[in-house]
Amino acid sequence: MKATYRIGQIVPSSNVTMETEIPAMLRAREAIRPERFTFHSSRMRMKKVTAEELSAMDADSLRCARELADAEVDVMGYACLVAIMAQSLGYHRISRKNLEGVVAEEGKDIPVVSSAGALVEGLHEMGAKRVSLLMPYMKPLAAKVTDYIASEGFEVHDSLALEIADNLEVGARDPMALIEDVKRLDTKGVDVVVLSACVQMPSLAALSPVEQQLGLPVTSAAACTVRSMLKSMNLEPVTQGAGTILEEKFAPAA
Repeated sequence: MKATYRIGQIVPSSNVTMETEIPAMLRAREAIRPERFTFHSSRMRMKKVTAEELSAMDADSLRCARELADAEVDVMGYACLVAIMAQSLGYHRISRKNLEGVVAEEGKDIPVVSSAGALVEGLHEMGAKRVSLLMPYMKPLAAKVTDYIASEGFEVHDSLALEIADNLEVGARDPMALIEDVKRLDTKGVDVVVLSACVQMPSLAALSPVEQQLGLPVTSAAACTVRSMLKSMNLEPVTQGAGTILEEKFAPAA
């Protein structure tokens, strides 16, 4: 087994969170497992979270995949949930096929995950049927996210859109503000709370406190992405302080 793994991320140009939260979760894993990680990114241009900019950015993801293939990373993560979910229902499967296709054209065999697909997969693995979601998007895009989640077999009991259009403003939020934000979300009778259905809105520090506050499993798109990345590399999907989905008691052996 390799000692060091290269983590590649395809990142919106204004995203400042996935390159902090993904490494933080994997650094925490290094304290309990022997594998080590390095981190490498390629960026797609996007300032405002609008349908037009998201569509243009998504088209640019193929260039990013080619660049990361040059670095021979061990996994690639498409680090924008809403860019996928705003396209069409089930688009995370199309995106993955397209990205792995261009990687193959470069003569490489590298697994690709997306935060959108990872969230869907993670919720299924947690046995969720009924969920509540918190996200920073404007209401039209938030509706696309709830529709997408519902189309994947979940009942969206409630959702809260914070309506922040500027992506840098989203990334500048204090993650601990979510402890108060979640009080505005109806979580009664749900199986899982998605504290951040957005990989730009910081949430890592709040995952465990909100789990304790609610007495419910709590996750985020970023935490699900880490789980999917680790599984794609045939590594045990565990770390510390990132909610139920990455706890040792939840994770089967790789």
